[in-house]
Amino acid sequence: MSSAKGCMKISALKNITDEHKQSETMPLLFVGHGNPMNAIEDNVFSRAWKEIGMRLPTPQAILSISAHWLTRGTKVLSVEQPETIHDFGGFPRELYEQQYPAPGAPQLAKETQQLAVKHHISLDDNWGFDHGTWSVLKQMFPKADIPVYQLSIDYSQPMNYHYELAQELKSLRRKGVMVIGSGNIVHNLQAIDFYKNKPYDWALEFDAKISAWLENGDRYSIIEFQKLGSLAKLAHPTYDHFLPLLYILGLKNNNEYPEFFNTMFDMSSVSMRSLVYRG
Repeated sequence: MSSAKGCMKISALKNITDEHKQSETMPLLFVGHGNPMNAIEDNVFSRAWKEIGMRLPTPQAILSISAHWLTRGTKVLSVEQPETIHDFGGFPRELYEQQYPAPGAPQLAKETQQLAVKHHISLDDNWGFDHGTWSVLKQMFPKADIPVYQLSIDYSQPMNYHYELAQELKSLRRKGVMVIGSGNIVHNLQAIDFYKNKPYDWALEFDAKISAWLENGDRYSIIEFQKLGSLAKLAHPTYDHFLPLLYILGLKNNNEYPEFFNTMFDMSSVSMRSLVYRG
């Protein structure tokens, strides 16, 4: 890259932070991403993603917090042109051919790092867009013309760590950054039923509890969801897909309440429930 082109890119990305210091507060989303095939299929879930994408304001950048980037230590993606990662197996060739060529946001990655005073974030130039990110964005923002970057999830940390880290990043929403958490409120791959989609009683119960707590603004019960014991363990044998929700809770304001969409289940044990908080 020539030095002139490099300066132009840096200048353009710098304008994102300079020109939108007092932007309208961007919405927050938690998206149940489920099956990677949702990236290319025309189904009830992908159609809802397309519709919500058309109704949302166009952000200056998108920060994605995906269940599929788990690290030791928190990292933020800082490359100019992230690669599309096909982090799954056993799917049709067409899915592996998909690309999401959105630009990165290295300047915003540095700003995000600087905002976290109490929690250390390191810059990362090895990751890209995993399917928790691109499968949703490909349907929601198909032009791939909005800068996108990712924040990793330190899986070694306790639940309150993720919530408290997110609280330090709240000002991003006023700088044109839309934050999307990508996971699932119920995610038990061991219990999937490919032939019918009748949700298990325990899956419905957990989904209902979390939904009620979200509507009531009871973030602390959600953070402490493991107190539900065996019910929590059934809903999340591993809790990687639940953690993105804690970041969205940390980023929301007290006067914001969830607007739910895609409130159905897929394959009996995956809740596709998603939500928007509007600033």
